Amino acid sequence: MAKIIVIGGGFGGLSAAIRLAAAGHRVDLFEKRDKLGGRAYVYEVNGFIFDGGPTVITASFLFDDLWTLAGRRREDDVQFVPCDPFYRIFDHHGRSFDYNGDEAFILNQIERWNPQDKAGYQQFIATTKPIFQKGFVELADKPFLHVTDMLKVAPDLIRMQSYKSVYRYVSQYIQNDFLRRCFSFHPLLIGGNPFDAPSIYAMIHYLERQWGVHYALGGTGALVAAMGRLFESLGGTIHLNAPVAEILVDQRRVTGVRLANGTAQMADAVVSNADVTYTYRTLIPAAYRHIYTNRKLERMKYGMSLFVLYFGTDRRYTDTGLAHHNILLGERYEGLLTDIFEKQVLADDFSLYLHMPSLTDPSVAPEGCEAFYVLAPVPHLGAGIDWRQAAKPYRDRLVRFLEEQYLPDLSRHIIAEHSIDPLHFQDELNSYLGAAFSFQPTLTQSAWFRPHNRSEEFDNLYFVGAGTHPGAGLPGVLSSAIIVENLIGDAQTRRRVPRASATETETEMAREIRVAL
Repeated sequence: MAKIIVIGGGFGGLSAAIRLAAAGHRVDLFEKRDKLGGRAYVYEVNGFIFDGGPTVITASFLFDDLWTLAGRRREDDVQFVPCDPFYRIFDHHGRSFDYNGDEAFILNQIERWNPQDKAGYQQFIATTKPIFQKGFVELADKPFLHVTDMLKVAPDLIRMQSYKSVYRYVSQYIQNDFLRRCFSFHPLLIGGNPFDAPSIYAMIHYLERQWGVHYALGGTGALVAAMGRLFESLGGTIHLNAPVAEILVDQRRVTGVRLANGTAQMADAVVSNADVTYTYRTLIPAAYRHIYTNRKLERMKYGMSLFVLYFGTDRRYTDTGLAHHNILLGERYEGLLTDIFEKQVLADDFSLYLHMPSLTDPSVAPEGCEAFYVLAPVPHLGAGIDWRQAAKPYRDRLVRFLEEQYLPDLSRHIIAEHSIDPLHFQDELNSYLGAAFSFQPTLTQSAWFRPHNRSEEFDNLYFVGAGTHPGAGLPGVLSSAIIVENLIGDAQTRRRVPRASATETETEMAREIRVAL
C-alpha cells in the first residue's frame, strides 16, 4: 500500500483521508490551522459555538458511508437531526415561504402565492428528476479525465437544456417572481449565479427533497471532530499547525511536500484539499506547470466571496417567526447578483442567509441566549474593495437591517461576535481572490472543463474539494473524495501512460463541445 499525504483538513481532505486509510494506505494529513475543518472551522466566543461555514447537510448517507468503511456507525459518534422546514424564505416585505420534503406541503405553500404555479412546480420536479439522476447519481462520483468523458455526456446535457441558466429553467414552469427566486437560489449555496449557472444545478432542490436537510447536533464542528477521530482510529496521522510550503516535483511525478518549517515529507501520492489555484500558483513552481499556468488560472471565472457575521445575544428570539435556516431576499434579485458577479460592486442592499442553530440545538449558546450567523454574498477581491475599511460599516448595516426587520433591539443584546470577509478567505483559507467557493460553476467550468481530480500536470497529484469535479457543497466535496479514492486504487494496479498535455484533437473537440453547449 502507498504512503499518501493529504494537504488540508476540510471536508474534502478529511473524507479522502478516511477513505484512503480504510483502504489500507498510510495517510498523513497536514493542516495549517490549529483545528480541522477548513471552511467548517469552529469559533468559540463567550460560551457561544459558531460554525464557520457549511451548515446545510444534504445527502447525509455520504457521511454514513465513511463510518461504514471503518466498520462503524456514524450515529454512534455524531447525531444528525432533520430540519423542517428545510428553509424559510422571506421576501422584502417579510412574507415567508417554507419548503420541506413533502410535496403536498410545498403545493400548499405555493397556493398562498400563486395557485396557478402548483401544476408548474409539479412539472419542474418531474423534469429535474432525470437531471438529478444523470448529474448526481451517475456522474458526481465519476472522474472527467479525458475529453471523451465529456463527449459521452454532452448529448444528455443538451437534452436536459444545460445551456439554460437555473433561473431561466425554473421560469419555464413557475410564473410568480418570488417563487422563481425560491426555486432558483440554490447555485448561491455553491458560489454560483442563478442567472449564469447551468440548469443542471436545478437538481439541488430535488436532491434536498430526496434525502432531506439535516443538522449535526453540537454544530458542524462536532461532525468535523468526529471525522478526525474516525481517521485516527484507522491509523491516520493528523498534523496541526503544519502549513505546506511546497509540493516537491520530479518531472511528471510529485514526491512529497516541504513544510513551512523546512521539513520534507515524502510520499507516493499527494492529495490537495487546498484551493486548486493556490496549489498550482503557490505550491508548485511555474517551471513545472505547462497547462495550469498563472495566465490560465488568472483568466478563469471565480465565484463570489462572503461577509459573515457570527453573533450571540443575551436573549432568545424564538417568537420572531424565524426558522433554523432562513433566506432573506431583498427587493432586487437579478440586479443585485449582477452587482456581485459582473459589476463587482458592493451594493447598498443585500440578500442574506440567516442561520439560527440554537433554535434546534440550545447547546451552542449559553442558557437563555441565542446563536446566529448572517451571511452576505459579496464580490471577490478582484473588485478592489478595501475590506480593512469596508468591513465595519458593512457589519453595522447588516445589524441595522436585521434589527429593523427581524430581530428587535438586536444591537442592545449582542454579547458575542466574530466576522470574516474576503480577506479571511484569501489570507487564512488560501482562496485565490478570496473567492469563497473557488471557480464559478458555469457550464464551461464544470465536469471536464473543471480542474481534474487527477492533475493534468502530474500523474500522482490529486484534488478534492470545491475547486475540482463535481464542485462545491458538501455532496460535491464528499463525492470528489470517492473519485480520488478510486483513482488512487486504480493507480496501484496499473501505471497510466504519461501525457504531457491534451492532444490537438482533444483541444479541438473541447472547443466543439463548448460551442454545442
